[in-house]
Amino acid sequence: SVRALLEPEGEWRAEAIELDICFEDEDILVINKPAGLAVHPAAGNYQGTLLNGVLHYLPANENIPRAGIVHRLDKETSGLMVVAKTLVAHQSLVKQLQAKTVSREYLAIVQGVMTGGGTVDKPIGRHPQARTKMAVLDFGGKEAVSHYRVIERFPAHTLIRVKLETGRTHQIRVHMASIGYPLVGDSTYGGRLKLPK
Repeated sequence: SVRALLEPEGEWRAEAIELDICFEDEDILVINKPAGLAVHPAAGNYQGTLLNGVLHYLPANENIPRAGIVHRLDKETSGLMVVAKTLVAHQSLVKQLQAKTVSREYLAIVQGVMTGGGTVDKPIGRHPQARTKMAVLDFGGKEAVSHYRVIERFPAHTLIRVKLETGRTHQIRVHMASIGYPLVGDSTYGGRLKLPK
């Protein structure tokens, strides 16, 4: 007979980080991630991440790739995240994301007053000079499509809803900045903060 054992998928440590759990069943966990919390451990940031907190709450998730986290949000972005609690759920969620049978929508406030919604279809890749940044690239970028619509206009800003077809790193921030409407508070792609008169 064969006795298969799952091995831990990484050398991450469990940490008692408070999680805002919105939904849980035997297959998935839905967490409301606050702004300021990184999702995955990375160079110089191995502790205090959502993944560390998930491992503390669900120790068995050490046997699931990325502790069951199937998508990410930027550190300063808040929002709902789905975490798989089993390998079967993980595979199902990954397939759904790849097949685009689930969609992701975001709210953002941009600098400037938009006249209407639209679509940004511009490839994104690593910035050729600043390697920690992403950029719209004419050559070598990966397909990136963002659909946006206006929710509310203000004297110098616009609240928009953005629906992603792809999930590139910093996609919304890069796309909105590329059309002249950077996100409020985005020091990486937004340039200097412009305060209205």
